[in-house]
Amino acid sequence: MDFEREQELIAEIKRYVTENLPLSRLSDEELEEQVENIVLARIGDRYCSIEQRVSIVQQVYSSIRGFGLLDSIISDDSITEVMINGPDNVFIEQNGRLFKLDKQFESQRRLEDIIQRIVGLAGREVNQANPICDTRLPDGSRVNVVLPPIALCGPTLTIRKFSKTPMTIEKLIEYGSITREIADKLELFVRAKYNIFISGGTGSGKTTFLNALSNYIPKDERVITIEDSAELQITGIDNLVSLETRNANAAGAGQITIRDLIKTSLRMRPERIVVGEVRGGEALDMLQAMNTGHDGSLSTGHANSTEDMLSRLETMVLQGAAGLPLEAIRQQIASAVDIIIHLSRLRDKSRKTMEITEVVGYEPGEGAGEGRIILNPLYVFEEDENSTLEKVSGSLRRTKNPLKNDFKLKLAGIKAEI
Repeated sequence: MDFEREQELIAEIKRYVTENLPLSRLSDEELEEQVENIVLARIGDRYCSIEQRVSIVQQVYSSIRGFGLLDSIISDDSITEVMINGPDNVFIEQNGRLFKLDKQFESQRRLEDIIQRIVGLAGREVNQANPICDTRLPDGSRVNVVLPPIALCGPTLTIRKFSKTPMTIEKLIEYGSITREIADKLELFVRAKYNIFISGGTGSGKTTFLNALSNYIPKDERVITIEDSAELQITGIDNLVSLETRNANAAGAGQITIRDLIKTSLRMRPERIVVGEVRGGEALDMLQAMNTGHDGSLSTGHANSTEDMLSRLETMVLQGAAGLPLEAIRQQIASAVDIIIHLSRLRDKSRKTMEITEVVGYEPGEGAGEGRIILNPLYVFEEDENSTLEKVSGSLRRTKNPLKNDFKLKLAGIKAEI
């Protein structure tokens, strides 16, 4: 059976099912069984392979109860990102490359129905009054929705898929992002409760790296995670509390921000606070938490370099407290953040750890606002002679700079050299 005939048959069966079956009274299993029987009856004596028959059943069922075209995309583990720009333009990222799919949604109405179903599953709402929404799928994948009239090309849906198996340091070593020696050093930093900030551009692997680092948190600690939409996969910790923000409802009430969650988490006796990403005024609350005895905090932020991350943190703090002098902000950052790990997505689409830097302290300047935060790079990525325009080859090299702030290591009874 060719593709066109298959699509006609699917549309025909779907129409029959929606018009003749009591959908609201059927469970998922019963509906799937009924669809299977109808498909077998409609195919009759025509030749149809088992794979094609299963595919037809799945497409009819998922167009009624599932996410339609999205179901087959989501179930493909090699696809890491899905970008839907209206019903006719579906793009995917597979193995680091972008492709346009030759498939499309039946109509804009169908795409809007799927979006409402996805958003409703996480208890959120999206409509013309509130046309932008961040949410997640049941498997933890991150979802962003923008509806018309904001999105001119039609309903826009972006899904960052998450791996079924949580990221581990072993996998990062396997992928060549870090070496075993560096992993051992990072484990010491996490165990000794250094405050670690992971920076990088979009798609550089910040959340993935944060997930991997979280495996080093001692299993007997109380950990609070704070995110816009819960996607961290921290395993092995029993005393774990995951908090998620909430958008305002249609009446404009009920909003819970990351700032609110950080403030309330301080009253929950946390031993560590993990903030999925800081992007605004909550940076001030996070720095204050780090400075008031909540060591061992982990977080991520968007930036193009380690220095850029520091200036972005300054800007974010100013969003939360516009009157603060720059000097006070820099002192806060310098005393709160211990280690910055910078990740990057390189020209060959590979993700690499570019730098592991220690934040040493603050050096006052002569004039107001002229002081600076002193950085001490410990590991820096260097390309080797095998690098080409198409393929990046290189590794993280230890600089000659010794670790200056080893107070927390000593406090934790760790005598290792870093």
